Amino acid sequence: MDAVFDRRRVVVTGLGVVSSLGTTLDRFWGRLVAGECGIVPVTAFDVSRYACRIAAQIDDLDVGPAFPSPKDVRRTDRYAQFGVLAGHSALQDSGVDLAQLDPDRFGVFLGSGIGGLQTIERQHEILLAKGPGRVSPFLIPMQILNMASGLLSMYHGLRGPNMATCSACATSGHSIGEAWRTILMNDADLMLAGGAEAAITPIGIGGFSAMKALSTRNEEPGKASCPFDRERDGFVMGEGAAVLLLEEREHAKARGAEIYCEIRGYGNTADAHHMTSPDPQGAGAVKCMAKALQSAKLNPKDVGYINAHGTSTPQGDIAETAAIKQVFGDRARSLPVSSTKGATGHMLGAAGSIELAICALALKSGVLPPTINYEHPDPECDLDYVPNEAREQRVDAMLSNSFGFGGHNVSLLVTRPD
Repeated sequence: MDAVFDRRRVVVTGLGVVSSLGTTLDRFWGRLVAGECGIVPVTAFDVSRYACRIAAQIDDLDVGPAFPSPKDVRRTDRYAQFGVLAGHSALQDSGVDLAQLDPDRFGVFLGSGIGGLQTIERQHEILLAKGPGRVSPFLIPMQILNMASGLLSMYHGLRGPNMATCSACATSGHSIGEAWRTILMNDADLMLAGGAEAAITPIGIGGFSAMKALSTRNEEPGKASCPFDRERDGFVMGEGAAVLLLEEREHAKARGAEIYCEIRGYGNTADAHHMTSPDPQGAGAVKCMAKALQSAKLNPKDVGYINAHGTSTPQGDIAETAAIKQVFGDRARSLPVSSTKGATGHMLGAAGSIELAICALALKSGVLPPTINYEHPDPECDLDYVPNEAREQRVDAMLSNSFGFGGHNVSLLVTRPD
């Protein structure tokens, strides 16, 4: 196995994003580095009785260009619509000519933390009001969380490895990491990998609110998500998707592809601690970052930036800060770390992929995105969080962390292409 790993290398040659900040790379990146926020009052349903009434909601999105017909759009849950559009955009961005490729060597790993929640809610209402005979025959295929991955393969004729990961907020990090392994092991040459989520629904907001996980700063939507800030009171839900095109490096060079970055390392661990709370000392996160460094054959001193999981929850931000200090030692306080969830909201199963896309764009542009809404320093969160303003800084290696309910941890390490 080591011989194969030494021989093959994996690069990112295409990006597709669907976010409250934008659905094109230029608009998304421009608003992110400008410090703008995509969090607004929820209008998708009546939230007057909810403790949390804000989210990073996407409005007026036309997904039609990514689908064969309007009928196919209607038969697809919102989360899968996001995923299919992001995958379609990544293919376009990559400039790949599918007609010139072996479809058996091109796969899709696209996951979701929750899947088709909107479909489940709507069809359950029909079941109660009109009986089982009126339930849609598309209920099951619309709500299962592997359908976005399946549809992308169907619409583009991709017959390579195909699966959907589900590990809560670590989902799309796992998708990308396992796609990276798949190419390294010579089971594919190209992989679309990422995550999609659309949980801004009555039961979605209600469930997370019942856990006291969401911010209740409803009067200040743009400031409600404030990672690492002393006044943080919970995360703000986001929706959308991000898909990256991973490609074996020599394959990409042979077709003259533009390369954003190289994926060099992948860490995958479990806290084995609690259903929803992280290990207070960040033990699982420490091992995860260490594994990513080890697989990349790099040292902590080689990393110049971390895109943190940083959800704006009281416990989570402290635990991640502690973990970074353990891995990077004395250098931790001078290492730029930012959380972009203050701008995008927490996109749950899509968080890892949109944040790795952000790292790819940061490597290309030489600009580090800010942690917005950082106004009140927390003595337990005392790192350089790139507060409030983007920073021009050339970095050669970046780490992206994603941690999910159930104690799932993912760290991905990317570097500037040679």
